[in-house]
This record gives sequence, C-alpha cells and structure tokens, in this order.
Amino acid sequence: MDINGASAIVTGGASGIGAATARLLASKGALVVVADLQEDKGTALADEIGGSFCKVDVTNTDDIINAVEMAKSMGPLRVLVNSAGIGWAQRTVGKDGSYESAANLDAFKKVIAINLIGSFDCIRIAATAMSTTEPMEYGERGAIVNIASVAAFDGQIGQASYSASKGGVVGMTLPVARDLAAVGVRVNTVAPGLIDTPIYGQGEGSEAFKQNLQKGVLFPQRLGFQHELASMVVECITNSYMNAETIRVDGGIRMQPK
Repeated sequence: MDINGASAIVTGGASGIGAATARLLASKGALVVVADLQEDKGTALADEIGGSFCKVDVTNTDDIINAVEMAKSMGPLRVLVNSAGIGWAQRTVGKDGSYESAANLDAFKKVIAINLIGSFDCIRIAATAMSTTEPMEYGERGAIVNIASVAAFDGQIGQASYSASKGGVVGMTLPVARDLAAVGVRVNTVAPGLIDTPIYGQGEGSEAFKQNLQKGVLFPQRLGFQHELASMVVECITNSYMNAETIRVDGGIRMQPK
C-alpha cells in the first residue's frame, strides 16, 4: 500500500516506539498526526517530521475524533498505529492475607481502559473514517497496526493487568480484521520484546538494569532498537498481503516468571 500523501495517526506518538514509527512513516511520505498527551514532545516531533500534533487521551472518544478529523484535513486517512499504552505491576494478593492488600482493582481497570479499550475505540473511529476514503487497487482503503507485547504470551509475576490488556489486543486482531475486510482495511498486531526506550531511564543504574534484562534474549543478546520495531510496523502497513497477524519482534526471548 502506497502511503505517500496519505495521512496517518500514531497514538502514543510523542516518544519511544510511537515516535520512531511516526518518523519512519513520514520518511515514506505520510502526513502524520502525532496523537499523545505529551504536548511539548509531540509538537516538537510533529514540527520535525512535517506533521501535526493532536492532544489525545485514548480513553476519551472526543479526543480520538479530533485526531481523526485533523488527519482527514491533511490527506486521505489510511493508517492508524495504536502505540499508546501504560504498564503496571502488582501481585494479585498481598502478604498479610487481608482483602485490603489484594491487587488494586482500579489500577487493573485503568490499564485495561487505556491499552485495550482505548485501542479498540481508536480502531472503530479511525476505521469508520477510512471506510469513506477512495479505495485503492484491489479495494484497499487502509491499514491498522496495534502494538501489543510479548507479555501477552509470557506474562511475568505481577503483570496480570498488563498481560490481560495486551492479550486482549492480540485476541481481537483476527475478528476485527475479519470485520474490516468488508471496508478494505487490514489489521495486524506487533508484539515487541525488550525494546530500548526511555521507560528504562538513563544513567549507570539504568544501563546496569538493561544489561541484566538482555541476558534472556536469544540472539542478538541486546535490547531491541526502536527503529527495528518501527520497521516491522511500517512493513505491516505497506505490505498489502499482511493481514490478521500478530508478529513477535523480540530476538527470540521467552520471558521467565520474574
């Protein structure tokens, strides 16, 4: 699928994997809406790549609609990348056996609301706009890529909410792809392993932590680069025969319980 001159929305696009993906899409001629809560970083990136910034909370449907309308004003909307997400770690029960020390249910709901429900809300709104665009060759109108995680398959101790949210993203990939086939929109999911992003911080302590993490990677034994993940995302968009698939990009790691 040729994305030159088309508009694209990248949620969570102000930093990390989202920012790397936004840059790569722009390099291929897409007009990118950086949809994020981080206004300073998002605006700077949008200026850098010739796109636009839209402040978006993916739990707010009106914000999502604003991003879609902005994208439509820039060019035919053909791309959505769902990269917005949060992590959370807590054990299911506490050490003292009291109900109060059990996992925080509101925290569990928040992770699901952002990572899973937010992704689906972005899909249903963006795909609705895509369904009205002029079809390309073979009836193709657009492509959607969700960012999940290997935690969807190898969730570690304390990752119940995060793994559930990402497992939900993986689980909805096929049925949503089947739904959207009727309007010529493809849906794929990319599941990153340990990618070197700002989430790990900076400095000696951060580097030591990352050195320890990468021991479980099969080969190459290092954290993944953001551009390696972005490359797979963009391949899922531009390769018109990629549909209804979840792809791990993880150096062969299989996460241990902790």
